[in-house]
Amino acid sequence: MDIRIIYEDEAIIVCHKPPGTAVQTRRLGEPDMESLLKNYRAGRGEPPYIGVVHRLDQPVQGVMVFAKTKEAAAYLSRQISAGLADKCYYAMVHGVPEKKKGRIADELLRDAGTNTSAVVAHGTAGAKHAELSYEVVASKGGRSILKIKLFTGRHHQIRVQLAHAGFPIVGDRKYSFRENLSRSGEPLALCSYKIGIKHPLTHRKQEFEIDKPFTLS
Repeated sequence: MDIRIIYEDEAIIVCHKPPGTAVQTRRLGEPDMESLLKNYRAGRGEPPYIGVVHRLDQPVQGVMVFAKTKEAAAYLSRQISAGLADKCYYAMVHGVPEKKKGRIADELLRDAGTNTSAVVAHGTAGAKHAELSYEVVASKGGRSILKIKLFTGRHHQIRVQLAHAGFPIVGDRKYSFRENLSRSGEPLALCSYKIGIKHPLTHRKQEFEIDKPFTLS
Protein backbone atom coordinates (compact mmCIF):
# COMPACT_ATOMS: atom_id res chain seq x y z
CA MET A 1 0.00 0.00 0.00
CA ASP A 2 1.35 3.42 -0.97
CA ILE A 3 1.69 6.00 1.81
CA ARG A 4 0.39 9.43 0.85
CA ILE A 5 2.76 11.75 2.70
CA ILE A 6 1.73 15.41 2.77
CA TYR A 7 4.64 16.76 4.83
CA GLU A 8 7.67 15.41 6.65
CA ASP A 9 10.60 16.78 8.65
CA GLU A 10 12.80 15.54 11.47
CA ALA A 11 9.97 15.61 14.02
CA ILE A 12 6.69 14.73 12.28
CA ILE A 13 5.13 12.90 9.36
CA VAL A 14 1.77 14.11 8.04
CA CYS A 15 -0.20 11.60 5.95
CA HIS A 16 -3.51 11.22 4.15
CA LYS A 17 -4.98 8.08 5.74
CA PRO A 18 -7.13 6.18 3.23
CA PRO A 19 -10.62 4.98 4.20
CA GLY A 20 -10.70 1.46 5.55
CA THR A 21 -7.15 1.51 6.95
CA ALA A 22 -6.80 1.28 10.72
CA VAL A 23 -4.48 3.62 12.62
CA GLN A 24 -3.34 0.64 14.72
CA THR A 25 -4.47 -2.98 14.67
CA ARG A 26 -3.59 -6.30 16.27
CA ARG A 27 -4.99 -8.30 13.36
CA LEU A 28 -2.26 -10.27 11.64
CA GLY A 29 -1.81 -9.48 7.97
CA GLU A 30 -3.93 -6.33 8.07
CA PRO A 31 -1.96 -3.16 7.25
CA ASP A 32 -2.29 -0.17 9.56
CA MET A 33 -0.82 3.32 9.49
CA GLU A 34 1.58 2.78 12.38
CA SER A 35 3.12 -0.36 10.83
CA LEU A 36 3.26 1.14 7.33
CA LEU A 37 5.12 4.20 8.61
CA LYS A 38 7.50 2.14 10.73
CA ASN A 39 8.38 0.08 7.65
CA TYR A 40 8.75 3.28 5.62
CA ARG A 41 11.26 4.68 8.11
CA ALA A 42 13.12 1.40 8.47
CA GLY A 43 13.41 1.17 4.68
CA ARG A 44 15.24 4.48 4.67
CA GLY A 45 17.64 3.38 7.40
CA GLU A 46 15.95 5.49 10.08
CA PRO A 47 14.89 4.45 13.60
CA PRO A 48 11.44 2.89 13.05
CA TYR A 49 9.74 4.85 15.83
CA ILE A 50 6.25 6.21 15.14
CA GLY A 51 4.26 8.04 17.80
CA VAL A 52 0.46 7.88 17.40
CA VAL A 53 -0.89 11.11 18.91
CA HIS A 54 -4.48 11.13 17.62
CA ARG A 55 -6.85 8.77 15.83
CA LEU A 56 -9.42 8.44 13.08
CA ASP A 57 -11.99 5.66 12.92
CA GLN A 58 -11.01 2.95 10.45
CA PRO A 59 -13.69 3.91 7.84
CA VAL A 60 -12.74 7.60 8.01
CA GLN A 61 -10.15 9.08 5.66
CA GLY A 62 -8.10 12.21 6.12
CA VAL A 63 -5.10 14.08 7.47
CA MET A 64 -3.14 12.57 10.35
CA VAL A 65 -0.01 13.75 12.15
CA PHE A 66 2.49 11.21 13.50
CA ALA A 67 5.55 11.89 15.65
CA LYS A 68 9.06 10.68 14.75
CA THR A 69 10.48 11.04 18.26
CA LYS A 70 9.19 10.41 21.78
CA GLU A 71 9.68 14.09 22.62
CA ALA A 72 7.58 15.19 19.64
CA ALA A 73 4.93 12.61 20.55
CA ALA A 74 4.67 13.94 24.11
CA TYR A 75 4.42 17.55 22.90
CA LEU A 76 1.72 16.77 20.34
CA SER A 77 -0.22 14.49 22.69
CA ARG A 78 -0.47 17.31 25.24
CA GLN A 79 -1.94 19.58 22.56
CA ILE A 80 -4.49 16.99 21.47
CA SER A 81 -5.51 16.17 25.06
CA ALA A 82 -5.94 19.88 25.88
CA GLY A 83 -8.07 20.48 22.79
CA LEU A 84 -5.55 22.93 21.34
CA ALA A 85 -5.30 21.28 17.92
CA ASP A 86 -7.71 22.46 15.22
CA LYS A 87 -9.60 19.58 13.57
CA CYS A 88 -11.87 20.19 10.60
CA TYR A 89 -13.94 17.68 8.64
CA TYR A 90 -16.14 17.31 5.58
CA ALA A 91 -19.20 15.06 5.78
CA MET A 92 -21.78 14.21 3.13
CA VAL A 93 -25.11 13.70 4.88
CA HIS A 94 -28.70 12.77 4.15
CA GLY A 95 -30.94 15.82 4.39
CA VAL A 96 -30.44 19.59 4.26
CA PRO A 97 -30.15 21.53 7.54
CA GLU A 98 -32.55 24.47 7.79
CA LYS A 99 -29.80 26.68 9.18
CA LYS A 100 -26.77 27.05 6.92
CA LYS A 101 -24.49 27.43 9.93
CA GLY A 102 -24.94 26.11 13.43
CA ARG A 103 -23.49 24.62 16.56
CA ILE A 104 -24.49 21.29 18.10
CA ALA A 105 -23.89 20.39 21.74
CA ASP A 106 -24.86 17.08 23.32
CA GLU A 107 -23.96 14.69 26.12
CA LEU A 108 -22.56 11.40 24.80
CA LEU A 109 -22.32 8.06 26.56
CA ARG A 110 -20.08 5.34 25.18
CA ASP A 111 -20.99 1.65 25.29
CA ALA A 112 -17.75 -0.30 25.16
CA GLY A 113 -19.60 -3.58 24.67
CA THR A 114 -21.14 -2.51 21.35
CA ASN A 115 -18.44 0.04 20.43
CA THR A 116 -21.09 2.72 19.96
CA SER A 117 -21.98 6.05 21.55
CA ALA A 118 -25.36 7.69 22.05
CA VAL A 119 -26.81 11.08 22.96
CA VAL A 120 -28.15 10.97 26.53
CA ALA A 121 -29.74 13.35 29.00
CA HIS A 122 -27.62 15.92 30.80
CA GLY A 123 -26.41 14.52 34.11
CA THR A 124 -26.26 10.91 32.94
CA ALA A 125 -23.49 9.09 34.79
CA GLY A 126 -20.41 8.59 32.63
CA ALA A 127 -21.58 10.93 29.85
CA LYS A 128 -19.19 13.44 28.29
CA HIS A 129 -19.93 16.82 26.72
CA ALA A 130 -19.59 16.92 22.92
CA GLU A 131 -19.69 20.03 20.77
CA LEU A 132 -19.14 20.87 17.09
CA SER A 133 -20.02 23.54 14.56
CA TYR A 134 -21.14 23.00 10.97
CA GLU A 135 -21.56 24.96 7.75
CA VAL A 136 -23.48 23.78 4.69
CA VAL A 137 -21.15 24.18 1.70
CA ALA A 138 -23.34 22.40 -0.91
CA SER A 139 -26.73 20.69 -1.17
CA LYS A 140 -28.45 18.75 -3.94
CA GLY A 141 -30.86 15.87 -4.33
CA GLY A 142 -31.66 15.60 -0.64
CA ARG A 143 -28.01 15.47 0.41
CA SER A 144 -25.65 18.07 1.80
CA ILE A 145 -21.92 18.51 2.26
CA LEU A 146 -21.07 19.97 5.65
CA LYS A 147 -17.86 21.56 6.83
CA ILE A 148 -17.41 20.63 10.49
CA LYS A 149 -15.15 21.88 13.24
CA LEU A 150 -14.71 19.84 16.42
CA PHE A 151 -14.46 21.50 19.82
CA THR A 152 -14.28 18.18 21.66
CA GLY A 153 -12.97 14.77 20.65
CA ARG A 154 -15.45 12.09 21.67
CA HIS A 155 -15.94 8.53 20.47
CA HIS A 156 -17.74 8.58 17.08
CA GLN A 157 -18.74 12.16 17.91
CA ILE A 158 -19.52 13.53 14.44
CA ARG A 159 -21.36 10.39 13.38
CA VAL A 160 -23.49 10.30 16.53
CA GLN A 161 -24.30 14.00 16.74
CA LEU A 162 -25.22 14.42 13.08
CA ALA A 163 -27.41 11.30 13.12
CA HIS A 164 -29.17 12.51 16.29
CA ALA A 165 -29.72 15.92 14.67
CA GLY A 166 -31.47 14.22 11.74
CA PHE A 167 -28.61 14.34 9.23
CA PRO A 168 -26.89 10.94 9.26
CA ILE A 169 -23.69 10.57 7.27
CA VAL A 170 -23.97 8.79 3.94
CA GLY A 171 -22.58 5.26 4.21
CA ASP A 172 -22.82 5.11 8.01
CA ARG A 173 -24.50 1.76 8.65
CA LYS A 174 -23.78 1.97 12.38
CA TYR A 175 -25.76 5.14 13.12
CA SER A 176 -27.96 5.74 10.05
CA PHE A 177 -31.38 4.11 9.91
CA ARG A 178 -31.63 5.16 6.24
CA GLU A 179 -28.46 3.30 5.34
CA ASN A 180 -29.72 0.15 7.05
CA LEU A 181 -32.90 0.33 4.98
CA SER A 182 -31.34 1.24 1.63
CA ARG A 183 -28.11 -0.78 1.96
CA SER A 184 -26.49 1.62 -0.53
CA GLY A 185 -23.07 0.09 -0.09
CA GLU A 186 -21.46 3.53 -0.21
CA PRO A 187 -18.38 4.10 1.96
CA LEU A 188 -18.60 6.32 5.01
CA ALA A 189 -18.57 9.90 3.65
CA LEU A 190 -16.52 11.51 6.42
CA CYS A 191 -13.08 13.04 5.95
CA SER A 192 -10.69 14.89 8.25
CA TYR A 193 -9.59 17.46 5.69
CA LYS A 194 -7.55 19.82 7.88
CA ILE A 195 -5.57 19.75 11.11
CA GLY A 196 -3.68 22.60 12.77
CA ILE A 197 -0.98 22.05 15.38
CA LYS A 198 1.93 23.82 17.00
CA HIS A 199 5.09 22.23 15.66
CA PRO A 200 7.03 20.39 18.39
CA LEU A 201 10.34 22.01 17.40
CA THR A 202 9.45 25.52 16.24
CA HIS A 203 6.31 25.86 18.44
CA ARG A 204 4.75 27.72 15.51
CA LYS A 205 1.23 26.97 14.26
CA GLN A 206 1.13 24.84 11.11
CA GLU A 207 -1.92 23.69 9.16
CA PHE A 208 -2.13 20.70 6.84
CA GLU A 209 -5.06 20.38 4.44
CA ILE A 210 -6.35 18.22 1.59
CA ASP A 211 -8.97 18.97 -1.05
CA LYS A 212 -12.67 18.32 -0.44
CA PRO A 213 -13.14 14.62 -1.25
CA PHE A 214 -16.90 14.56 -1.83
CA THR A 215 -19.11 15.94 -4.60
CA LEU A 216 -22.87 15.97 -5.11
CA SER A 217 -23.73 14.62 -8.56
